[in-house]
Amino acid sequence: MAKEVNLMRGLNDEDWLLCDFHIHTSLSDGKIPLREVVDLYGEHGFDAISITDHILDRYTLEERIKNGEPINVIKEEDFKDYLKLLWDEAKRAWEKYNMLLIPGVEVTNNHDFYHILVIDVKEYIDPTLLVEEIVKRAKEQNALVIAAHPDKKKQDQVHHSWHLWKNQEKFRDLFDAWEVANRDDLFNSIGVKKYNYIANSDFHEPRHIYSWKTLIKAEKNTEALKEAIRNNEYVAIYLMRGKLNDN
Repeated sequence: MAKEVNLMRGLNDEDWLLCDFHIHTSLSDGKIPLREVVDLYGEHGFDAISITDHILDRYTLEERIKNGEPINVIKEEDFKDYLKLLWDEAKRAWEKYNMLLIPGVEVTNNHDFYHILVIDVKEYIDPTLLVEEIVKRAKEQNALVIAAHPDKKKQDQVHHSWHLWKNQEKFRDLFDAWEVANRDDLFNSIGVKKYNYIANSDFHEPRHIYSWKTLIKAEKNTEALKEAIRNNEYVAIYLMRGKLNDN
């Protein structure tokens, strides 16, 4: 499968890494378990991924509990266990697929409308905090900080990152990168302003593996990938097409 993906890239240089840094599992609101997600990406020849299950602001969390709705997030008290699961799967992903798995999280504030990806996360960050404080705490962990789907996606009724979209100029240099593409959507508001960018699947179910991705020319290690995205050098977006065998 890796050879097939390399041909799909249309690139001869093997140094380009196929990456996806926005992936959800059944640990939050994804449809399939962590191990199956890792196997799916490994079997499709990916070089680097980040699992970014949701953590949620306390107001929305309290509302879901009050209304008897599914929580579908990683609670603060379970966060260390979540990281341990990711590190265990990271070891397996490397040994079985030579695929880098970077622990991440989607800091989700549905009360004030901003979603922030933190890649290479090491400690819990309260999603109820202001954007600037979330970014500050993430960078204190030497994590990569990405503005998630900062424009409205076609299929969404609510603009989940409306606050980031409204304050693009204010936040433009706060983030290491902005999603210029998410699943099947391209965000012209990010592209035309030439912000640092990446593209991700916002994966929730198997068919989402065929969507926008990022290609990065860098060494296959966490620090090299983070540095490449921060510098936005040798970073390209790529629309991966295909069909799952069981669809």
